[in-house]
Amino acid sequence: MRIAVAGASGRMGRMLIEAVLNTDDATLVGALSKAGGSALGQDAGAFIGKKTGVVTTDDIDAALASSDVLLDFTRPQGTLTYLDAAQRHGVKMVIGTTGFDASQMDLITDASKSIAVMFASSTSASLNVTLRLIEFAARNFSSGYDIEVVEAHHRYKVDAPSGTALTIGETIADALGRKLADCAAYARDGITGERDPSAIGFSSIRGGDIVGEHTVLFIGDGERIEINHKTLSRVPYVNGAMRAARFLMGRNAGLFDMHDVLRSH
Repeated sequence: MRIAVAGASGRMGRMLIEAVLNTDDATLVGALSKAGGSALGQDAGAFIGKKTGVVTTDDIDAALASSDVLLDFTRPQGTLTYLDAAQRHGVKMVIGTTGFDASQMDLITDASKSIAVMFASSTSASLNVTLRLIEFAARNFSSGYDIEVVEAHHRYKVDAPSGTALTIGETIADALGRKLADCAAYARDGITGERDPSAIGFSSIRGGDIVGEHTVLFIGDGERIEINHKTLSRVPYVNGAMRAARFLMGRNAGLFDMHDVLRSH
């Protein structure tokens, strides 16, 4: 499979490039960076001392001209620009970007009618298995328990709650037969009154180099159940992205998530 990588000047982009270069069934054919990116004009493998013959560029059409799949973990506006180009070139996309609003998600859904898209707030296989545990717990603790979601990420993360925390919230709300928009509590300050028993609370921590931590608490009288997932490096995201790319090779169109990817193996 011929792969292009977006965000080639950033840490995640470089990890994706390295993974492609070290994968027998993948070939790096494009490396994209935004205008002004530190890697522009350099060989895409220069950061690990490899000559690939692929020059990092901000010319999206050139990077996608011979690609099968684009791996994108950038920012919402950049992702949508790449998505538009991917449709023009018939290139499949693995999207790990978070922070989209509802109208932007509609654009992704519309694009998936013409190209295959795997969108996930986290491409970590273990996190997606954890979501199934959370769903099971929510169904069994549907009453008598207060539910809180706590997430922690590095100081550079720009959206809160994290996309994964919101996915967790949606998983819980669906299991309880609710809509997250109707029961989410994103902020508490001052005299808030008693806790709404139907609320799903969110707390966000930002600091240091925390890659990603998510904890769901089901808090009852006299007991507390905690389901916790910690990501210690970005390697699980990279491995999941490569797994998703292979999955998309057999699809021409459609919107998929990591559960679809995991069920295919």
